[in-house]
Amino acid sequence: MEVYEDKITIKGWAEEDRPREKLVQHGRRNLSNAELIAILIGSGNRNETAVELRKRILFSLNHDLDKLAGLSVHELSKFKGIGEAKAISVIAALELGRRRKEKDRDEVVKITSSKDIFHLMRRYFSDLNHEEFWIILLNRANKILSKHLISKGGRAGTIADPKIIYQLALENHATSIVLAHNHPSENLKPSQADMSLTQKICAAGNMLDISVLDHLIFSNSGYFSFADEGMI
Repeated sequence: MEVYEDKITIKGWAEEDRPREKLVQHGRRNLSNAELIAILIGSGNRNETAVELRKRILFSLNHDLDKLAGLSVHELSKFKGIGEAKAISVIAALELGRRRKEKDRDEVVKITSSKDIFHLMRRYFSDLNHEEFWIILLNRANKILSKHLISKGGRAGTIADPKIIYQLALENHATSIVLAHNHPSENLKPSQADMSLTQKICAAGNMLDISVLDHLIFSNSGYFSFADEGMI
């Protein structure tokens, strides 16, 4: 007796379970590894959705994406529900991620200019359709201690709370910080709100003896530096 497995396409899922729509509405960072891989595959079978299939694969590999990236087309195709074409799609996507990771190993570790900040942070702001506000914490030698996403907003703006910023700075023993946010509108000119917020954060830093070295505004085409323009 022949058994046919009905494929469940992503369009057939409940709306809240569709990873493509979730990516569009909430951004790529809000998807799990299984959901991202499910987008590449596009369908499951009669017994499980694409996400469930991808969860099963990741579970068998201890959720190690490096192990998944190391599988050959033949090895990946051994999983029920994964054909050669789907296996090739997954492997190609993971290889692109690996190459990007290799490039990121040359990441800036010390801030000496606004260009260093730009090269460090541009991938976080690339192609965003909403504003995000980040801080970079530095030690006395201007070496990077850590990076933190402070807030997200809409296309019009986001709010950054100085109390949260300096709490993180104190917890990480930072001696200076760099501010960074993006303008989805592609207009690099700082708004009055940008300038007021920068002054407010700088004033709070002076009281705590934590200096603000720069504030960069990012777009897909470039950046604006408060320090380079003598505004900080």
